[in-house]
Amino acid sequence: MDVLSDPSLLRERCRTWRAQGLSVALVPTMGFLHAGHASLMDRARTLADRLVISVFVNPTQFGPTEDLDRYPRDLDSDRALAQNHGVDLVFAPEPGAMYHPDHATWVEVPELARGLCGVSRPIHFRGVCTVVAKLFGLVRPDVAVFGQKDWQQLAILRRMVRDLDMGVEIVGMPIYREADGLALSSRNVYLTAEERTKAPAIHGGLVAVQRAVRAGEREAAKLALIFRAHLVEKLPEARIDYAEFVHPEAVSPVERVDQSTLLAVAVFLGSVRLIDNILLEV
Repeated sequence: MDVLSDPSLLRERCRTWRAQGLSVALVPTMGFLHAGHASLMDRARTLADRLVISVFVNPTQFGPTEDLDRYPRDLDSDRALAQNHGVDLVFAPEPGAMYHPDHATWVEVPELARGLCGVSRPIHFRGVCTVVAKLFGLVRPDVAVFGQKDWQQLAILRRMVRDLDMGVEIVGMPIYREADGLALSSRNVYLTAEERTKAPAIHGGLVAVQRAVRAGEREAAKLALIFRAHLVEKLPEARIDYAEFVHPEAVSPVERVDQSTLLAVAVFLGSVRLIDNILLEV
C-alpha cells in the first residue's frame, strides 16, 4: 500500500491503472478512521480492481466557529486500518496541495442543501461538493462509496454526479452502529463518559418513531412529537438542532409519511453535534 500527498502523483497512478484496464474505487474520508469507514472500504474492495481512500480534513466544509483545528487526526492509525482492509493507495494531502491561495471555483447543489444541516452549516455542502469533485477529477473512479449517516450529503453528491455527468457510480452503505445503537462517528471521541452512555437515546427516539409508523401513524408533526418526547424523557440535557421528515432523494419536507420517508435528526449533546437518521418504510 502506498501513501501519497501530491495530487499530480495520485492522478498519474490512477491514470496508469486505467491504462492497464483496471477499475478504481474511491472512499473519501476525513480520517480518524473507525469500523464504519472499514465497512465502506470492504464494500469498495468488492467493486473494483484498485481501491483508493482519501484522508483529508477539508477546511472548506468547516464554518468559522466549527471544529476544524481540533478535529481528531491520526494518520498512522489510519494507514494501519487501511492496509488491513485492502486499500491500494492512501491519498493524504495538505490543504495547500488541494487549494491554491486564490482558489475561486466552487461546486454546489443549493436546492438540496437548504434544509437540515444546511441551515446551521450554510457553507458545509459547498465545501463537500467541491472537494469531492476535485477527488473525482484526480482519481476518475468508476465507483465511490459513502456512508448513509450523512444522508443529505449522499443525496447531494448523487445529484451533483447526475447533473454534471461525472460518470461515477455512487454507492451508499448503511449506518454502522455500536452495539447500543449509537451511530459511529469520529466526533464521538468528544463525548464525555456520561454523554456517551446516554447518547444511544437518539437512536432510540428514531426507533420509537419507526414503531409508531408501523402502528399506523402517518402525520409527520405527530411523529416528530414522539421523537422529541423520547429525548425529553431519556436525554433531557440534549438540544435538538432539527428533527425533520424529508423525501429521501429530494431532501424536501413532507407532511405525511405515505411513502418511503427519511427522518433526519441533529442533536447537540454538550458541545458535540450528533447526526442520525432512519428510513421509514410504509
